[in-house]
Amino acid sequence: MAGQVSSVRSEEFYRTLVENAAEGMLTINPDSEIVYANPAIEDILGYAPEELVGSPKMKIIPERLQPVHAAALDSYVETGERNIDWDGVELPALHKDGHEVPTLISFREHEHDGEQYFTGIIRDITERKHHEEQLHDQKSRLTEFSDILTHDIRNPLSVARGYTELAQENHDIPELEQVADSLERIDSLIEDVAALTKEGQVIGETETVDVEACATEAWRNVRTGTAELDIRTDLGEIEADESRLHGVFENLFRNAIEHAGGEVTIHVGRLSADRGLYVEDTGPGIPEAIQDDIFEYGYSTEKDGTGYGLSIVRQIVNGHGWEISVTKSDAGGARFEITGIEFI
Repeated sequence: MAGQVSSVRSEEFYRTLVENAAEGMLTINPDSEIVYANPAIEDILGYAPEELVGSPKMKIIPERLQPVHAAALDSYVETGERNIDWDGVELPALHKDGHEVPTLISFREHEHDGEQYFTGIIRDITERKHHEEQLHDQKSRLTEFSDILTHDIRNPLSVARGYTELAQENHDIPELEQVADSLERIDSLIEDVAALTKEGQVIGETETVDVEACATEAWRNVRTGTAELDIRTDLGEIEADESRLHGVFENLFRNAIEHAGGEVTIHVGRLSADRGLYVEDTGPGIPEAIQDDIFEYGYSTEKDGTGYGLSIVRQIVNGHGWEISVTKSDAGGARFEITGIEFI
């Protein structure tokens, strides 16, 4: 008797859970007839449960997809082979008023009283899809903006720099140096913003990269003045997108020179126990109070800084599946540590 009461209570308990679930639930038999629908279905598709029970599942399937759905179920019943991801697949469902609702559906198969049934757990992902579309539009605008920067702005900038250099050769005018510096500043800003839009894309194909050769090449791409680069250890080889790794080193080098001055020495080495790489400098270091902020877009402690360089670095590092942090070196300078790297 006690066992029967426990069983009844258990059934009531689970029924209550299903009836109050936020996700919609639909159960069909092998003939694609809907035998159960929970109340949440009405919030998602507009149908009250009693309007669906006894109807074919095609009632909620867009007409263009009905042959595919029918063939998929028939194939599974006959062969037992799944041709979609049962743990979650995005499929449009047909709302009662006729519009399509983007949904994420996971499927489960079960038996009851010797009969075979299939239950779909349905989640409305309209808001998520809308957000994805916004991100896609934003990415398109950023790409367009990047093209404008790299082409339409750089062309007249190149002309201006050429005439400035010519004027400096023929005239001793101190103000021309300030003009040249300003043009150089514009060029750096273009590089940072253009890189920011591109680094938002997925990391490209990876290959075996000689880290020392990559760092040395990156050093040549930065205006280093009297600064020095010190490769302290054999940096070895890693699997990486070489172009993106160049960007990491270039931005870290540029950041050190901008904040620590032209006399700075920058050391590059491997972390102990092959945990990753470090780039540190002999400058004044980064105050602990702002160490969590420096990787944010637009954050800069310099009046003329763009605040993009280190955010780009973090984006590239994370894109490889690594992590980056900043601390103080033993000499008091800034020390960036990149962990999670596997050496070959």
